[in-house]
Amino acid sequence: MNHVVVVGAGLAGVRSVEALRARGYHGRVTLVGDESHRPYDRPPLSKAVMFGDLDSTVVDSDLGALDIDLRTEVAAKGLREGVVETTEGELEYDGLVIATGATPIRLRGEGPQYTLRTIDDALALRARLTPGTRVVIVGAGWIGAEVATAARRADCEVTVVEAAASPLAVALGPEIGGHTAPWYAQAGIELRLGTMVGSVDPGGLTMMDGSWIPADVVVAGIGVRPAVGWLAGSGIALDNGVLVDEHLRTSMDRIVAVGDCANWWSRRFGRRLRVEHWDTALHAPETAVATLLGQTAVYDPVPYFWSEQFGRMLQYAGHHTGARLVLRGDPASDPKWAAIWLTEDHRLAAIFTVDRPRDLVQGRRIVEGGQRLDEDRAKDPSIPLRDCL
Repeated sequence: MNHVVVVGAGLAGVRSVEALRARGYHGRVTLVGDESHRPYDRPPLSKAVMFGDLDSTVVDSDLGALDIDLRTEVAAKGLREGVVETTEGELEYDGLVIATGATPIRLRGEGPQYTLRTIDDALALRARLTPGTRVVIVGAGWIGAEVATAARRADCEVTVVEAAASPLAVALGPEIGGHTAPWYAQAGIELRLGTMVGSVDPGGLTMMDGSWIPADVVVAGIGVRPAVGWLAGSGIALDNGVLVDEHLRTSMDRIVAVGDCANWWSRRFGRRLRVEHWDTALHAPETAVATLLGQTAVYDPVPYFWSEQFGRMLQYAGHHTGARLVLRGDPASDPKWAAIWLTEDHRLAAIFTVDRPRDLVQGRRIVEGGQRLDEDRAKDPSIPLRDCL
């Protein structure tokens, strides 16, 4: 293998390059990214950058020492056997890493709207968050809550519109999401649930019921789609991203996929997962590169995510689909609480914590170990989870 091309210059792309060199690959490496910036981290965009604490989140990696050909402002347009078609011509490859990430979903309408995916997005939106500005955020998920937190910190008038019956309903379910709803009022934010947007128009939002919400700034935080349009017609298997096996191998020879765009098979949970979080972009490249180089490696992590919102640290580890929810503590009386999900045979499938980092660390290890919990003891937040086995 003489030339490896990595398409996507985010964290997953950079870690893929580092993994190639760490595993002894000495051939040519070309890293292609469609932005003008050097590779950077995305999680701080909705946190430190929006708060004004950072202006740059460049990944700490010595790309010069890695001896790679970094091509910024170059987008992939298509793929055929042995060739990536880009906006600057064709790139031949012997091995290919697909790390093109995801793109935000935009709302319908002709009015101006912001999304938060790139450093340019974050800086542009931050500049609009000034005292008294009417900010309407569509979507009460992770990003929506974090942007709402930053907007209130900037003394904006904030309204959050959510189609579901609770915040975080898609990510955590309506019961857990319902326990986070009071945080909005406590922060001085108007939260409108069960409300659908019709269109973004100049000056605000037209709702599906015909009502009008005036806004100086509209932010769409309704999710992302895997950025795989450039692979259409290539023959590579696609379904909610790039389909890969537990080795992160695609349906085509000498091609692997990592990060937000990879839909991988989890042995642990017995299902396909596509995880749009930093932890996946950080760790998946080790497995993908090993596979690309003909080595044996399996990617089967416990997915992990964190969010900082309304002065709270939220953390989640695992995958709870099909598992039964059990509260650990009372969210109504204790600001520091947790939730766990148990399988039919009482194994811990996932854990969510609010300002309980020790629970998260212990719970993540228990999920990794596939261990069973004593449910009655696990409900008691005064008992360490490790003592509930």
